[in-house]
Formats: sequence, C-alpha cells, structure tokens
Amino acid sequence: MHDQTSESGYFTEAESADVVIARNQKATDQRLAEVMAVITRHLHAAVKEIEPTEEEWMKAIQFLTATGQICNEWRQEYILLSDILGVSMLVDAINNRKPSGASESTVLGPFHVDDAPLMEMGADICLDGKGEQMEVRGTIRDLDGNPLPNVLIDVWQANDEGFYDVQQQGIQPEFNLRGRFRTGPDGTYRFWGVRPKYYAIPDDGPVGKLLGALGRHPYRPAHLHYILSAAGYKTLTTHIFDPDDPYIHSDAVFGVKESLMAAFQKVDSPDEMAASEREGWFWRVEHDFILEDAGRNG
Repeated sequence: MHDQTSESGYFTEAESADVVIARNQKATDQRLAEVMAVITRHLHAAVKEIEPTEEEWMKAIQFLTATGQICNEWRQEYILLSDILGVSMLVDAINNRKPSGASESTVLGPFHVDDAPLMEMGADICLDGKGEQMEVRGTIRDLDGNPLPNVLIDVWQANDEGFYDVQQQGIQPEFNLRGRFRTGPDGTYRFWGVRPKYYAIPDDGPVGKLLGALGRHPYRPAHLHYILSAAGYKTLTTHIFDPDDPYIHSDAVFGVKESLMAAFQKVDSPDEMAASEREGWFWRVEHDFILEDAGRNG
C-alpha cells in the first residue's frame, strides 16, 4: 500500500517549496535532506520572483545541458560557472576563515600539477628563458612572528603570454614555471620566474557566452600561485597579484584580495643587478606569508 506519511498536500504555487521538501522526509542522509531543503526554498523563491516564461525556462535547461556536455577530463565547465558566479570564492572563504594576521587564501585554479620538481632555494623556474625575468622573495612566519623552517612552497605561474605549460604542451617545456622549495631555518624563500600576464579563463563555451551576455570580460589579473604546507600548520592555497594589472579590480572569478597584492618593482641599478648575478634588469616581488597553527579554530 502506498505510504502517504511523507507527503504534504497537493502541489500549489503558494506551497510549492513546502510540498517538495516534505516529500524528502525519508532521506537516509540527513545532511542531503538539509541541503536540498535550503536549495529548494531558495530556488522556488527565485522562480516566483523571476516568473520565467516556458521559453526562458527551456533556455536555462539548454544552458545547463551545454555546460555539462562540454566538460571532459581536462575541462570542468561547472567549476567555471561556480567561479564566475562568485560561489567558488565564497566556499573558499567559508572554509578558510583566518585569525587576524594570518595570510588569506584564494582559489586553487585548474592548472596545478602534482610533483613539480623540488629545487634549490634561489633556482629559476623558467625553463625556456622567455619573458621579463623576475625575482620573488619573502619570509614565512607563524602568528607570533617566528620564522618557519621546512615549509614546502609549491609555486606555479603563467608565462608572459598568459599560458600555463599544460596549455601549451610541445611549446613550453614540461614543468615550465613550476617548482617546489623548502625554507631553511630563517624562514625565507627566493626564486626566479618571469613577470606573468593577465589571461582569459576558457570563454569558448556556455559560461563564456554568459559572461559576454552579461557585459563582463573573461580576464584574470596577473598572479603567482602558492601552496604552503608545513607540519603543525594549516596548508595555505593562495595567490599574489600585480596591483598595477588592468584587471586587478575586475577579476572574472573574484579571486583578488587586497592583502594579496604585491608590488612589482623594477630593479635596474648597476649594484643590484651585479649582486643578483643575472644579466640585465629584472622585476622584484617581495611578499611575506603568515601560517595558522593547525590546532587553531579560525
């Protein structure tokens, strides 16, 4: 016999969300039931406010279908959709609330590669010699200001044309502009790369068309990626950004935070160029990081 205990009346426009939520009372996963109840309430409220035509509803269905169809092993269009709606950064913010003084996080991005080469401090991660050379340096400390030794620093960046090595296989060398380093007793880090350039997120699919229809550009401002990890401390996934980039105030995925901006200073004095043991002038970027103890609660 049909069990009606999980039902709550017939579907009406006024009671639509309540009727749907009541139907889910037998969910075996209570977290799923809680999540679906919230989504259903907000979704039904949005539909009632928008009052879409059936043609508009079908366009939405077709958009979501196309978003799924373009996904493959290398491309995740739904994450891109989450990015441009600010949801990815909101999830990151909720899961990475920091105590005062700790460095802020931002999104991982789609181009991280595991097992980049472990390099000597001060090494050059640029393998093809292209672009304007750049020295990056700073100190990693704890919340009390003590330098942190043995921090594993995983860094990667786009080249001076805005492409990562994995986007240009056969053009850029493997592991170009990627490297891992470990801090010594003084907590300092230093490596060489090239000044990065702004670049567009993939905009040839449904998400890119949506951006265009909204009058938005697809660009991310120039940045360097970091993952900092050390025993006893919370792993930090973050960027540092060029504050002079033309897209610094309009990042397509909302990843910029004021605390993560680091000035790109041109170094062209004879003494400093000689001390660097590099040919010609270069950019210098200095940025310190503060890691949070693993035992702390936000």
